[in-house]
Formats: sequence, C-alpha cells, structure tokens
Amino acid sequence: MELNVTTLEGKAAGSVQLSDEIFGLEPRIDIIQRCVNWQLAKRQAGTHKAKGRAEIWRTGKKMYKQKGTGGARHGSARVPQFRGGGRAFGPVVRSHAFDLPKKVRALALKHALSAKAKDGGLIVIDNADLKDGKTKGLIAHFSGLGLTNALIIDGAEVNTGFAAAARNIPNIDVLPIQGINVYDILRRQKLVLTKAALDALEARFK
Repeated sequence: MELNVTTLEGKAAGSVQLSDEIFGLEPRIDIIQRCVNWQLAKRQAGTHKAKGRAEIWRTGKKMYKQKGTGGARHGSARVPQFRGGGRAFGPVVRSHAFDLPKKVRALALKHALSAKAKDGGLIVIDNADLKDGKTKGLIAHFSGLGLTNALIIDGAEVNTGFAAAARNIPNIDVLPIQGINVYDILRRQKLVLTKAALDALEARFK
C-alpha cells in the first residue's frame, strides 16, 4: 500500500510503502473492542467505597426487647434496614483491570491502524518539528493539512516546540511511538504518523 508523504507546511515530500501486515488487514471490530474495553477498565480508579455494618459508628445494643412489642425482632441498629445503617453488598475499593494477552493487544493495534488506513484517516508527514513552539503557527499548518481532530504520533521523542504548541489546541493529541494505543487512535478522526513513527512500527512488528 502506497501513501503520499507531506511536510508540515503541506508540501509534497515523496511517498512511502506501507506494510500490508500492519496497514492492510481487514479490520475486526471484535478484537478492537476487546482492547478498548481492556484499556478503559485498566484506567478506572476503583476508589468507590460504601460503609458496611461493621464500619458504622453506632451502638450495637439490642434496640428493644425480643418479645411483646408486636413488631419485628431487631438487634443492632447498624444493619442495612435502618436509616444510617451500613450498606449491604456496597462497592469496595478494587481494581477493575483484567488480563489481555500481548498477542491480542498487538493484533488489535494492527487492526486499528488498518481501519484508519482503510477509511482514509491516515496521514504521513516527514517530521513533526517546530522550532518556535508557537500555537498560532501550528494551527496554520494544521489548517493547511485539514486537521481539526487528530492524533499525531512521532518517533521515540516528540519535538519540544511541537509538543508545547499542540498542547493548547483542542482535539489534538501528540504522543511518542511508545504511547500509541488503540483507544486514542479510534477517538480521533485522523491519525498522523511521522516517518520515524512508521519505521518504529515496522521494526516493532517484524
């Protein structure tokens, strides 16, 4: 699969041959969904908590005598039936994360990349360097490329000026190649890869 390469200024910079093993797969929604669910579950805080009857500060004395009242038999006032009592089977602090095999995660990333390539949402630029680090200048570059909602993936290190300028632009995410993930690829309309990111991806999957 061949794709044209452009510069940040929108000028032509040749073409690049994309690997069919990474960008030419028929996207499988089930694999992508498994990985997205895994990511979202893993990042949940899990700090929800409700007090049980053992954690309520209240007397444990029997409320009233067992017989002769005509009412139900009750003991402690900490039980869930009463206002101010502990909650039965309430949420506890826990991790929502579950395991997903590395091979499935890698396959899901390939299918997400292939889905972007198939939908025409993949753009390749020669580099993502910006010397002055000015947001106004970067917005002008993005307007020329037609980018309003995009994920930009650079090589091992993101250019400092580019990252600083992009930080103030809504709906624009910038990540190094180590941070590429299925969820961020899908949540943005366009995926922008530098040549360094492409080389790193091909090295990773070969």
